[in-house]
Amino acid sequence: MEKIYRIAGHSIRVSLDSPWTFKALTPAQEELVEKLRRGEDIGIIPVPADRTEGLAVNEELMGKEQMTKEIWNTFSESEKDAFRHSLDFEQYAPFEVEGGEPLFSLRVHSGVPEELEASRGEWKMVTAVDEILPFYYGYRHNGNTIYEFFPAKGLRAGYFVMSADYSKGDYYPCERIGARTTLMQINTSLMIQFTFATAALDTILLHASVTRLEGKAQLFFGVSGTGKSTHSRLWHEFVPESDLMNDDNPVIRFIDGKAIVFGSPWSGKTLCYRNVSAPVRALVRLEQAPENKIVRLETLSAYASVIAAVSTIRWDHSVMDKIIPTVERAAMTVPCFQLSCRPDEEAVRVCREAVMSVEQKS
Repeated sequence: MEKIYRIAGHSIRVSLDSPWTFKALTPAQEELVEKLRRGEDIGIIPVPADRTEGLAVNEELMGKEQMTKEIWNTFSESEKDAFRHSLDFEQYAPFEVEGGEPLFSLRVHSGVPEELEASRGEWKMVTAVDEILPFYYGYRHNGNTIYEFFPAKGLRAGYFVMSADYSKGDYYPCERIGARTTLMQINTSLMIQFTFATAALDTILLHASVTRLEGKAQLFFGVSGTGKSTHSRLWHEFVPESDLMNDDNPVIRFIDGKAIVFGSPWSGKTLCYRNVSAPVRALVRLEQAPENKIVRLETLSAYASVIAAVSTIRWDHSVMDKIIPTVERAAMTVPCFQLSCRPDEEAVRVCREAVMSVEQKS
């Protein structure tokens, strides 16, 4: 069982070994996916960290069905087992294509092979991300990169093994880990592999929220908690002709010398999975402040702001060496700004006037 998806022009293959299956979409979800595939706006709005009530609204818009105890108790044992191994790939469905040669593939296996566990003593640790959950550890072994995922302390979810040329990925889930947790780690694995495999192809993933206005996009980024989703939500409120393209990890790719931003299947907790693209009008770094003020960033300041927002694996110098030219091009060819702001209407007005005025002057 396999599917192929095209993200920012790059095709990827995902294969599932039994007992894993792709969860079937409902007829209503099929209609939604078709709209998203065409790039339509179905009304998904950004969900800031302090506005969790938006989660339920977006899940309803995406046709998500909540499992209840009452429904679960009506299932047979075989139905329960099928549910535990049914992976909800609705976020990828708008990007699904037929055929084509994939840039890389990821295969989800039925479990962890004994030989993988037996080789642990030979692994060399290269990175550890364990300040907040979920966390992971990265290793190198026989040229491969191995990621070990933990959704909770003491609970190992599985392993992601990526080949030295990034073209082949294998995800091995641990025993008694269900579909929801497994899908979270598959998402992370695909983002990692996408970053590695496209590093030399004028492509970067940016940790940002992106809105579109009059056919062009502005990306808002900054340190965690700065208010990227909040600012996009304010644009949605006060600039109703604007729309949300992605709220967490859009893809920027240079095509014919121009920066184009693409929607992606990775949008954080905001369920915005539109298969849409637009030329990049501006890159805007946000910081919280008592007054609203925006300044144009030049050369090194622009580069430093953009590189800090790139979603990548900074410990791997070979990958960073491939990504840096793309970051430099973005910082040098796209207007970059720093917006010091409050979460209010004036911040939107100040930002909009600045980014639009630069475009008019050019």
